[in-house]
Amino acid sequence: MDLTEQAVQAYVGQRRKMIEEQLLGRGIKDLLVMEAMSRVPRHLFVNSSLRHRAYGDCPLPIGENQTISQPYIVALMTQALQLKGEERVLEIGTGSGYQTAILAQLASQVFTIERIKSLAKNTKLLLERLGYENITFKAFDGTYGWRDQSPFDVILVSASTPSVPEVLIEQLADKGRLIAPVGKKESQDLFVLT
Repeated sequence: MDLTEQAVQAYVGQRRKMIEEQLLGRGIKDLLVMEAMSRVPRHLFVNSSLRHRAYGDCPLPIGENQTISQPYIVALMTQALQLKGEERVLEIGTGSGYQTAILAQLASQVFTIERIKSLAKNTKLLLERLGYENITFKAFDGTYGWRDQSPFDVILVSASTPSVPEVLIEQLADKGRLIAPVGKKESQDLFVLT
């Protein structure tokens, strides 16, 4: 059994409970999103001391004053993107890489930007160890997007922003979709542009 198979087998019951209670129980209906979340070993994206809480309904610290989003938020944002499998996705804010892994299960190509170099380096290593081959990484300020790889069918901003930078909207393909939590750190609204 390789690392990916071992990782998927660990915590199977907790992943199933997460899907049933946090996703289905709160209105997530996209079967592809739920299947992706059942395959991605979330416990590997948190510190080993927090693995017992990895599938709980809360964000968890990942270092550098950053958090991994709670599973429901990951599912909600991913469902809103309506991925069909052919999309080129830009993710702003790689963080732990969990959202990145979910996107990589559902899109043809994921371009992900993380401004904190140590997070970017560690996350890239983890996702490569897990066998993801359709992810391209960049350590950079995501508010500028990734112009030389644009246009993107989908842009997901995973960290809250006071407003969506116009440069990101300019990097969307025709009929592209963008989703971002917009507002202050304490309270955001989910902004969806279609």
